[in-house]
Amino acid sequence: MRYHHYYVYLVTNPKRTTLYIGVTNDLQRRLEERADNEGQRQTFAGRYFCNHFVHWEEFGDINQAIAREKELKGWRRQKKDALIASTNPDWRDLTNEIMA
Repeated sequence: MRYHHYYVYLVTNPKRTTLYIGVTNDLQRRLEERADNEGQRQTFAGRYFCNHFVHWEEFGDINQAIAREKELKGWRRQKKDALIASTNPDWRDLTNEIMA
């Protein structure tokens, strides 16, 4: 049986004023799409220049990933910031680590 990977990810803009939370089954492809969409008004992340990848979580089940995405979207900003800081204290852009 093949194991599937699903990811919940958080991206932010350079000033960290906006967060975007999403889910994908191909993290590298999604990061490439984010870079291509930067500044594109038709997408939320593009409109707000959310291309700094700061956190991700991996799941083996799509339903768990979607549930986690919904949970995180329901959190207050302060709690989301604490989650990011717990794994990435400096809020470094982790894109290069994923794309390597």
